[in-house]
Amino acid sequence: MTERKTWVLDSGTKGTGAEMVPLEKVLRKPGPGPEPAVVSRKRLRRTPREVEPRPARKFKVVDVMTGEVLAEDVEARGALDALPGTRSLVDVRVYVWQPRAKRWRLLTLAEQKALLSLSTQQ
Repeated sequence: MTERKTWVLDSGTKGTGAEMVPLEKVLRKPGPGPEPAVVSRKRLRRTPREVEPRPARKFKVVDVMTGEVLAEDVEARGALDALPGTRSLVDVRVYVWQPRAKRWRLLTLAEQKALLSLSTQQ
């Protein structure tokens, strides 16, 4: 004689509906699996870099009409002192020294305007 099974309606399935399953399958639900392993890495401590003070910027002011250097290798105050005699922004060219590139860079028009406006405010 065959063993009789009790069947139940399992409604915990996804999709279109429930299904008929043996009672033993419903009663023997698998327990939670082993806990996942948690591994935490120790963070490496970065040693703070010593920040060197940035040297003051050096400027060069050149008269466009004559090509005469009005000021060279001066800080911002010296560049401002060389500008009051100029009538317009197009009368001079102002350069800033770039130590890494080891060359003079012409200031943009906006930078030259800002510098000229500071010289007229004095």
